[in-house]
Amino acid sequence: MAILHLCTPQSSSTPINGQIYSMPQVLGMLADSIRNRTNIRFGLYHSLFEWFNPLLLEDYANSFTTDLFSSGKSMPELYEIVNQYKPEIVWSDGDWYGPAEYWKSQEFLAWLYNDSPVKDTVVTNDRWGWGCTCHHGGYFTCSDRYNPGTLQTRKWENAFTIDKYSWGYVRNSPLENYLTMDNITQIIAETISCGGNILINVGPTKDGMIDPILEERLRQMGDWLRVNGEAIYETTPWVYQNDSYTPNVWYTSKKVGFYTKVYAIVLEWPETETLYLASPTPSRGTRVTLLGYSSTIGWRMPVSHSRGIELWMPVIPLNAMPCQWAWVFLLEYLYN
Repeated sequence: MAILHLCTPQSSSTPINGQIYSMPQVLGMLADSIRNRTNIRFGLYHSLFEWFNPLLLEDYANSFTTDLFSSGKSMPELYEIVNQYKPEIVWSDGDWYGPAEYWKSQEFLAWLYNDSPVKDTVVTNDRWGWGCTCHHGGYFTCSDRYNPGTLQTRKWENAFTIDKYSWGYVRNSPLENYLTMDNITQIIAETISCGGNILINVGPTKDGMIDPILEERLRQMGDWLRVNGEAIYETTPWVYQNDSYTPNVWYTSKKVGFYTKVYAIVLEWPETETLYLASPTPSRGTRVTLLGYSSTIGWRMPVSHSRGIELWMPVIPLNAMPCQWAWVFLLEYLYN
């Protein structure tokens, strides 16, 4: 799913290859390109709130007894982008400024799910006015950087930024303000293991460029996913989310025919020759591999524990390591 955050006013224009296009034209071109050239679903971000809009400020001064902004600007805009661009996800934001009744969220969502051109495929989040967040929506975002660390009863999303403190580009951010790849792989492992989706934000510069340090993180994530994506994409939470004994080990799973593949995402490479995992229960036919590594991994029943499995850690030359961060062991044919 691709979600486009359109933060430029729709009345502005953008030069592309020497020609000037309006923002609605650019948005339409992006939607067509994504749909025609990829199998990615197209979604749009929309903020109900708009900074310093005089109509909104007047409604606020009137304690929302008037609806000049929501009726005259915010809601008509939402209907327009759904009718014109047909997004299959509507990522609403900026709802904290007023109640759902002021935003007319119920009326819009009823139309969206019953009569809109995307009524059979659209998904929405939970930011539609006071009291909605983490209670009502197709999936929950609850708060920025929401990461509960436990399995949730509803589908949810962890929306976070590579800049720890900002959703936009900050020219003078020091290095320590950016997440490292160790940070990012930990967030991904924790989120996916607990049934969540990931939304990762980078803020472009004023001329639409991605800062080199942010580009580096995105490319590093691509490198990591090329090796370990099997443990992330199309997986579901396992019976255990993280290991009950060894810290920094998170599990995902994937049903294959009559058995389940289990992926142990190990955030720290062990310093000893074995790795003890308490949660998996091996059978005689259990097979263990390391994603990106050609040889199988030896294992044994634990020597000093009554349950679980002990993996023999392979000695791999540094230049032959499958990745630099968060290694994934695939465990097949377990009892559980």
